[in-house]
Amino acid sequence: MSGVVNIKECFERFEDLFSPKIVGELNGQHVKLVRAEGDKVPLHTHDNEDELFFVFEGELDIVDGEEEHSLKPGEFYIVRRGREHRVIPRGHVKLLLFEPADIEHTGKVRAEITRDSFDTLDF
Repeated sequence: MSGVVNIKECFERFEDLFSPKIVGELNGQHVKLVRAEGDKVPLHTHDNEDELFFVFEGELDIVDGEEEHSLKPGEFYIVRRGREHRVIPRGHVKLLLFEPADIEHTGKVRAEITRDSFDTLDF
């Protein structure tokens, strides 16, 4: 994967929720796009990985330990490794995620949204 990636065009290619799509790779990290809607993400932890959540469209609340953060389009937040967290979309949200390629989607917690593998969008 190399070249220019148009995020808006990528989002036009899928509709499914809570199913991150890989749109880039670098240095053992994946750049993923995901659509989210509804309160379905369980509290979970990634012991060895940080996660970056960038809001492309919509609004997102992130519960990170005892703190809660509200993000609007154009803002991002990094959840540090070892922190119990969850995300709560306010309506339909489009997110860009930046995280290690081998990260477990919802940590050790299994939920209806948990994915064991991720599709790659070819362009």
